[in-house]
Amino acid sequence: MALIVQKYGGTSVADPDRIRAVADNVAFTRKRGNDVIVVVSAMGKATDNLIALANSVSNTQPGREMDMLLTTGERVTAALMTMALADRGIDAVSFTGSQVGIITDTAHRKAKIIEVKGDRVRDAMAAGKVCVIAGFQGVSTDREITTMGRGASDLTASALAQAMNADACEIYTDVTGVFTADPRIVPQARKLAKVHFDEMLEMAGAGSKVLALRSVEFARNHDVPLHVRSAFTWEPGTWVTNEEASMEDPIISGVVTDMSEAKVTVFGVPDRPGISAALFEPLAEANVNVDMIVQNTSTQGTTDISFTMPMADMADAEQIVSRVASEIGATGVSHDNDIAKVSLVGAGMKSSPGIAAKMFRVLADEGVNIEMISTSTIRVSVVCAADDMERAARALHTAFGLDSGADYSAPLPERK
Repeated sequence: MALIVQKYGGTSVADPDRIRAVADNVAFTRKRGNDVIVVVSAMGKATDNLIALANSVSNTQPGREMDMLLTTGERVTAALMTMALADRGIDAVSFTGSQVGIITDTAHRKAKIIEVKGDRVRDAMAAGKVCVIAGFQGVSTDREITTMGRGASDLTASALAQAMNADACEIYTDVTGVFTADPRIVPQARKLAKVHFDEMLEMAGAGSKVLALRSVEFARNHDVPLHVRSAFTWEPGTWVTNEEASMEDPIISGVVTDMSEAKVTVFGVPDRPGISAALFEPLAEANVNVDMIVQNTSTQGTTDISFTMPMADMADAEQIVSRVASEIGATGVSHDNDIAKVSLVGAGMKSSPGIAAKMFRVLADEGVNIEMISTSTIRVSVVCAADDMERAARALHTAFGLDSGADYSAPLPERK
């Protein structure tokens, strides 16, 4: 008998009909002789609605109280899923993250997992029950309810799979796997049969929404293979593992697009030791995740520093950057929300020179101006104007031989 962890995202459990369909899926898996742990997200846009509700009530939103509010979405889904399973003759029990013993640090809204105890899950499985667990949440070392950030139900599933020594961790979503690009932007994107953890990490870090970055980090660090597949079909999805690429695998695995970031530029920064630390340390302390950083060559003792960061953190970052800019004697600060990041990711880059040069030539031929560049061993990212993103992604997808030859035809979720 195998132990399978199955995680279902918000669109997979968006309404009663979909919850019943997922219950059928879980019941089928259980009746094939497998033990099952189910991790669920909040229904559809429930988390967004709770955030909107908080915004309508108050401008003051302490992290502790937001976590108390936001964790209710997953708890609702877990209870409803357990009821649906009962209708199918499946003995199931729902748990919150704290009941499971998912212990986190004390950072509200972005907590990190310290330990997964899981005693109640083991006891329930020993009694023959399916465990349905509310994702995205835990309990801190200060015994407070915490959440682990948007998309962290994937992280809950990965952590439980590792703690319970599961045979498989299946991430069910609204697409059939990991694609060479977002099919809503690049119609000829194709599904990948397998992706290495390192590539998936770069894709997630570059803006791919199929898997949350921290869940991939955890799965890689603990060697937990992930199977990304659709909640609406039994067709095989994409395996994310530590398996090395073969000679036949393409150099580039995917083109990743991201419009969730903004660019901040600090002008006239004094060019002396300690200035960069003075700027970025307060942002780190505020849990603002800075992505790409570019510093211009010093001219007459000053320089300009540009960096990208999530638009969602702009309210906090704007105050910090303005304060620090004033303290260090910078001449000004600008913000640009109308940008996009386009990235090439592929393990084959390690041994294939000229990928960046070809990327820049393709973008030049398309009339796309590059504002910032960032690279790693297996990724090249550029920042361009938001209006140029789709054209850039399609041109790169074609230029690097990733087109499938036919437009993707399956139903696709709405772009957020």
